[in-house]
Amino acid sequence: MSVSTTGGRGGVGGPRPPVPSIREGRDSPISLRVGGTPKAPSVYPALLSRVAEEFRRRITLSDHLKDGLTYKNSFDGREAVDKIAYTIKTTDRNLALLLGRALDAQKFFHDVTYDHRLRDSANELYQFRTVVPSPFVSGEVGGANSTQEDGTPDLKHTGSHPTDVSPTPDGVLSQAADEELLPSGVFTLLADCYSPTCSRDRLCYSIACPRRLEQQARLNMKPQPGLSKQISKESLGDAPDDGTLWIHSVPQEIVNSVSDLEKRRQEAINEVIYTERDFVRDMEYLREVWIKRLVDQDVIPAARRTDFLEQVFWNIHDIIAVSTRLRDALIKRQKQYAVVERIGDIFLEMVPHFGPFVTYGAHQLYGKYEFEKEKTSNPIFAQFVETTERLPESRKLELNAYLTKPTTRLARYPLLLEAILKQTPEDNPDKAVLPEVVTLVRGFLGRVNTESGRTENRFNLLQLDQQLTFRPGEEVDLRLNEEDRELIYKGTLSKRDGDLNVYLFDHALLMVKVVKTKVGEQLKVYRKPIPLELLVISAPDEITNSAKIPTRQRVLQRNTSLNRRVGPHPPVVPAKPDSKGQHWLTFVHLGRKNYHITLWASTLLNQRKWYESIVKQQTLMRERSMIFDTVALSQGFFNGPTKVNCAAPFNAGRRFVYGTDDGVYLSDIEERNREPVKVLALLEVTQVDVLEEYQLLIVLSERQVLTFPLDSLDPRDPTAGIRRAKKIASHTSFFKAGHCLGKVLVCIVKSSQLSSTFKTLEPIDQNVRGRSKPTFKKLLQGGNDTLKLFREFYIPVESSSIHYLKTKMCVGCSRGFEIVDLESLDTQGLLDPADDSLEFVRRKEGLKPMAIYRIGNEFLLCYDEFAFYVNKNGQRSRKDFIIYWEGLPTGFALMEPYVLAFEPSFVEIRNIETGLMSQVIQGNNLRLLFADNPPSVTNGAGHPAQPQHPAGGPGYEFNPYAPQGPAGMYGSRSSVYSGYGAGGGPIYGQQHPANPYARNAQRDEIIMVSDDRVLAIRTLQASPVQGGQRVLQPGDGASVMGFVR
Repeated sequence: MSVSTTGGRGGVGGPRPPVPSIREGRDSPISLRVGGTPKAPSVYPALLSRVAEEFRRRITLSDHLKDGLTYKNSFDGREAVDKIAYTIKTTDRNLALLLGRALDAQKFFHDVTYDHRLRDSANELYQFRTVVPSPFVSGEVGGANSTQEDGTPDLKHTGSHPTDVSPTPDGVLSQAADEELLPSGVFTLLADCYSPTCSRDRLCYSIACPRRLEQQARLNMKPQPGLSKQISKESLGDAPDDGTLWIHSVPQEIVNSVSDLEKRRQEAINEVIYTERDFVRDMEYLREVWIKRLVDQDVIPAARRTDFLEQVFWNIHDIIAVSTRLRDALIKRQKQYAVVERIGDIFLEMVPHFGPFVTYGAHQLYGKYEFEKEKTSNPIFAQFVETTERLPESRKLELNAYLTKPTTRLARYPLLLEAILKQTPEDNPDKAVLPEVVTLVRGFLGRVNTESGRTENRFNLLQLDQQLTFRPGEEVDLRLNEEDRELIYKGTLSKRDGDLNVYLFDHALLMVKVVKTKVGEQLKVYRKPIPLELLVISAPDEITNSAKIPTRQRVLQRNTSLNRRVGPHPPVVPAKPDSKGQHWLTFVHLGRKNYHITLWASTLLNQRKWYESIVKQQTLMRERSMIFDTVALSQGFFNGPTKVNCAAPFNAGRRFVYGTDDGVYLSDIEERNREPVKVLALLEVTQVDVLEEYQLLIVLSERQVLTFPLDSLDPRDPTAGIRRAKKIASHTSFFKAGHCLGKVLVCIVKSSQLSSTFKTLEPIDQNVRGRSKPTFKKLLQGGNDTLKLFREFYIPVESSSIHYLKTKMCVGCSRGFEIVDLESLDTQGLLDPADDSLEFVRRKEGLKPMAIYRIGNEFLLCYDEFAFYVNKNGQRSRKDFIIYWEGLPTGFALMEPYVLAFEPSFVEIRNIETGLMSQVIQGNNLRLLFADNPPSVTNGAGHPAQPQHPAGGPGYEFNPYAPQGPAGMYGSRSSVYSGYGAGGGPIYGQQHPANPYARNAQRDEIIMVSDDRVLAIRTLQASPVQGGQRVLQPGDGASVMGFVR
């Protein structure tokens, strides 16, 4: 893996033919310069194309800062010479520099400011030449220069797929472009002698023989002087000529009358003035030589001419205007005074008007793109460019050199002004003014860096979006054209049969394979893009342990004030690959269409960079999108035989009962140092619930429904409560408590694949039970009855869940949602059979209805594959709204405005208004245990004897057990049932607490389990700003998923 540019490597544009083998004794003379045992060069050093190809493969591109400007995809001169010397296996840096300049001469790369050739210096930066590799034909040019509303080129309307004009590490270039990028020629200093009689033991007749030094050494002859450092004279700097020195512009008596310090100060001031004059001259050159000639001549078709000139030269006229004012003011000051006292006041007046420099810098990349594209597609324009660049007034500089001058000029102001400041005495006014000016200019430089970086990011993403091709049926909208979309990292990772170009965006991971075709290369999406919230990355322990990333615990502690913050166990990733691949990374896509893939990085450094970049971005996304958080109710206790199957809170959420295969346990969250204690010694407990108003605990144990008085639960004796147990039913699949017809009902279900029997019972008031004296038979059976029969009915389908409505009950079964009238026991389907828009539901086989929620006047129906809205008549509403679950949900919960879908490896949290993913909570072996307010589908764990019910039965809708008076523990329930209509009214009631984002007195707990951790999911209550960062508040509803399925 590497982030270096590899656009010209052998794999791009087809392999190159091999160099003919060199006979014994004809090795390259470069080996003489190594000393000791000669080392063979990586490539034949005399062929520039081979050296260039190897150089581009080895050089590492990164962002560098020079004069306050950030240059992306650049490298420094010293690194370039290092790579060339390594490639040709020499220690002679002058020789490597000569070879590098041979590449530079063919514009293989260039100085970022276009001021000079390659220099062996870490302070000089270089970039590869930018090209548009895709050739355009005449019929494709018509819309090539169309623009969008913001003035940027519309890449979607170009004739062919636009290709990144900036160097990328992906090597996505066509064969024609690859050939054009590489220099060609022979570097004679490193070539073999052409004479067939030339050998090591005899002096060659040619004084230019490349082997002459080696032959002279073997013959003990005095060697002629070798390469001298004179070749680097042009690297010594651009010394000003006599016409640009202050001492030559004023009388000698004035020069003699000032101190040496003042002389240096005047020279620095003079440099500012004459360089400003030169800069204005260069801008006027663009206007007179390029813009006016292109306007007057038919080089570019008239229909595109104006737009082309605007895109390439943008606001160059505004820059000329502000720079001319500055130049004139400086020249006027210099003419007024032979010894200029101050210039800070002029800059202080002019610098606030430097906005055009920022505007130009932000658009510069688009201008270069349009210029290169036109030059590639328009032969007449290409000839015009070549002719114009050879004019004397062009000073042997290409157009790109002039197009970069506005931004480089802005970057030079701080350097020039600081040079003046160093020579300025303390009592001079400029001593106080110039630092202020420098600060202002650097502020503009910061804006240029920000805007140009944003432009380059957007430009590259737009091009990539146009180039991507998906497999049929796997198309995904990556939303790369969104304004805030960002490319975090990109590079090449290897798989066993080739390489993949991998892109890390701010929202997803994309793997692309470059496929060669007759017309060039295509970027084919290798596997489905992975949203970062659904990505699990695995790496060797030495990488994960040393990664510089914040831990999940630190994030939680920083963002919340609640105690005992802990997340679920992370998802389990596949086994690590064998040791053959040292730098491996495994990527796992969680969800319905999950997959995992292992790729290899080329170096340990890049492996760590990939891992840290991904985890850092995932952490950032979680911090931004954190709406719900998890709190540990129990950790490390429920494992093995005591694995928790179900749970239910009571006592205002202070206490919890847990059902396990080993019995029923009780815990108090305020007693944090105390583990849960067993209160009932039962087996295979798969469901529990508490009717607190009636002081009853209902338990489903070994498929038997039992009730226990709460006061019979004795932590000291788990068998004491069993003596007061009341057996209600046997052979039970699940039960469900709720409120219907103004009554608290408990429905017990016996379900099979062909039918379901429902027995609804009503709890008996505790006071009534206490007043009646039990018979002797009842005493033997455990006391008074706790539940009495209300209705019993049968439906000929398998059922999996129950949902209580105002006067009816909704059953989730294999036919969908069925409505049962508990008074007449009539049954009908919830969905309107006359609604054709619901045909997609009726045609779907194996679809499982799981939850129903009332949202305003509509109802959100949640199935195991999707969710959508219907109205009170069962007709589909919001026909453009549908949620396709990323996972395979086994349970649901609702806390407006979010719906939570639980699957074994993550919880996906969706906004019920937009359907977009708002948060993902990853975990291992996740199961929903309880969700009571508003209703949800399951609170029980599956039992081995009931494989058709993996969730173990239905969940909870709302708390039906609170008393109707204000003295009740949960407060009044009058608002819970308000809004119910008569027979033809809404079919589902919904509670709307005053603050739906905070925990209230209702049983609004959402409890889940991850392996041995029992966790409560609660809304994050945080201030708008924490630690200098804004924390997303519940209700923001921002989507963390960058694309929708």
